[in-house]
Amino acid sequence: MTVPETTASSTRPVTLFTGQWADLPLDEVARLASGWGYDGLEIACSGDHLDVWRAAEDDEYLQSKLDTLDRHGLQVWAISNHLKGQAVCDDPIDFRHQAIVGSRVWGDGDPEGVRGRAAEEMKLTARVARRLGVDTVVGFTGSSIWPYVAMFPPVDASVIEAGYQDFADRWNPIMDVFDEEGVRFALEVHPSEIAYDHWTTVRTLEAIGHRSAFGLNWDPSHMAWQGIDTVGFITDFADRIYHVDCKDTRLRPNTGRAGILGSHLPWGDPRRGWDFVSTGHGDVPWEDAFRALTAIGYDGPISVEWEDAGMDRLHGAKEALAYVRSLLWPQPTASFDAAFSQRD
Repeated sequence: MTVPETTASSTRPVTLFTGQWADLPLDEVARLASGWGYDGLEIACSGDHLDVWRAAEDDEYLQSKLDTLDRHGLQVWAISNHLKGQAVCDDPIDFRHQAIVGSRVWGDGDPEGVRGRAAEEMKLTARVARRLGVDTVVGFTGSSIWPYVAMFPPVDASVIEAGYQDFADRWNPIMDVFDEEGVRFALEVHPSEIAYDHWTTVRTLEAIGHRSAFGLNWDPSHMAWQGIDTVGFITDFADRIYHVDCKDTRLRPNTGRAGILGSHLPWGDPRRGWDFVSTGHGDVPWEDAFRALTAIGYDGPISVEWEDAGMDRLHGAKEALAYVRSLLWPQPTASFDAAFSQRD
């Protein structure tokens, strides 16, 4: 299966991230996405969508995934492995991880064993990506220092520094395999990761030596509720935007009761200060964002990551595609004011 080339002057491919659809077989997700008009899928390594351990060893299994895409007229530009990546650096490793990493990675639950097996799966993910003809893996890194985000009880600066060193020690060997395979990793900047805002992203890139295999997945939904400039982030890290996920955030009027941390309230609860919503229904400035992505030369896929506690996903995924496409107009071939320089 070949992956088509795209240019900044053409309409970028729009894909559907399958992570929120892992309860359905990949064939059914592909059928739905194709019917709505998506160009492809950002395939999650969860559910029956993609088992990288099996894909690394079983040619027929891997081919069956490609056949599923071909059957529905879809392509793949990126795969994701958020859940296993989360376990590489996290401390503590606990019941939350057991629920998301699967029995192979969980094993006997010994924390260091879980981290090691999660790292091995991330290496395998790079190898499987290459076999699929994909050059980008999206995911999480986890973080040993996220529990200290409130900075109380106080921690010494050396503890934070050690956390970035722990990240580098665990992820550099993974990135070595990515380099070998010619595949890039795109970290989704996100609370609970080693990079969750502008300055932690700067520090993360420094910690890993700015190696080219390690970049970013721009998902503005996690920045918006923190008060981060979502468009400025694109230009600040222009050379590291390796993938784009479209998820939106709606900020509710400040009532003086709800802060940005969610108040331990469930998604969709009107008492929350913010919520994830379907693309186009929140406060992310999408037109400005797409113009910025064009300006930095990003020509990769635009992937819809659908999450909205107040909307049926069958409605939302179709509507989000239409909204995104409405903003991905063809780019001009000449400056708009070039006509003024024409002589009679």
